[in-house]
Amino acid sequence: MSRLDLDSTQLDRYSRHIIMDDVGPEGQAALLDADVLVLGAGGLGSPILQYLAAAGVGTLGVADDDSVERSNLQRQTIHGVDDIGRKKVQSAAEFVESRNPDVDVQPHDLRVTAENVEDLISGYDFVVDGTDNFQTRYLVNDACTLAGVPFSHGAIFRFEGQVTTFAGGDDSPCYRCLFPEAPPEGTVPDCSTAGVLGVLPGTVGSIQATEAVKWVLGEGDLLDGRMLFYDASNMEFDSFAVSKRPDCPVCGDDPEIDSVHDVEYVDSCAIGDANGAAASQN
Repeated sequence: MSRLDLDSTQLDRYSRHIIMDDVGPEGQAALLDADVLVLGAGGLGSPILQYLAAAGVGTLGVADDDSVERSNLQRQTIHGVDDIGRKKVQSAAEFVESRNPDVDVQPHDLRVTAENVEDLISGYDFVVDGTDNFQTRYLVNDACTLAGVPFSHGAIFRFEGQVTTFAGGDDSPCYRCLFPEAPPEGTVPDCSTAGVLGVLPGTVGSIQATEAVKWVLGEGDLLDGRMLFYDASNMEFDSFAVSKRPDCPVCGDDPEIDSVHDVEYVDSCAIGDANGAAASQN
């Protein structure tokens, strides 16, 4: 797509992109041609979807199986009072469509599982993980890493957030390089029991959306190989390097995980034996 392929409405809508040397009409055309999957239409998914839609990402998939609850409204800004009881993907799709008619929204009303994740990510250029449990995070990591699909990871807890991107290059680590296994079930409380500052996912999700846009444009340095931490209480950002582990079970020199069906995605998300029981990787 060239500048001539952008109509007058698009030239006006995306004018602040088009006048940037780092984006220009070619970059905006790339965004309009991009296919990005957003996992989760909640706290993180809200700003991710808002900004990717506004940026003109042409195809936005959104996967979630939850319905809107009143307690969501404190932080999940794409849903409103009238959406309580509705499926989040339906509310999210209508929100995106009302903001930008250029975007083709593909709602996936489902819970991500080992049985559907490979088909789900197929056809998307980039995945943004805004899910809220360890099992799905490990599943998404394994599926994307094995398929060579780059993805952004984000997580939030009380006043704290973390973001990184796994670009999938030869030297790129994956989530298991950082956390080989999930903590035992019940040792880390979720937002429903520990709480989360309502504005926190806005910051973290916006960073994830930024990473997706940068990846599509091929501009700037991604958080690939870096984990960014955000402490909203002290208003501090910090980062540390994440290296690829030669012994990583999914992206290492001698990987043990060849398929998402090699793992039982419960508790520690460890490699399963022939009987389906979890075996330690430590």
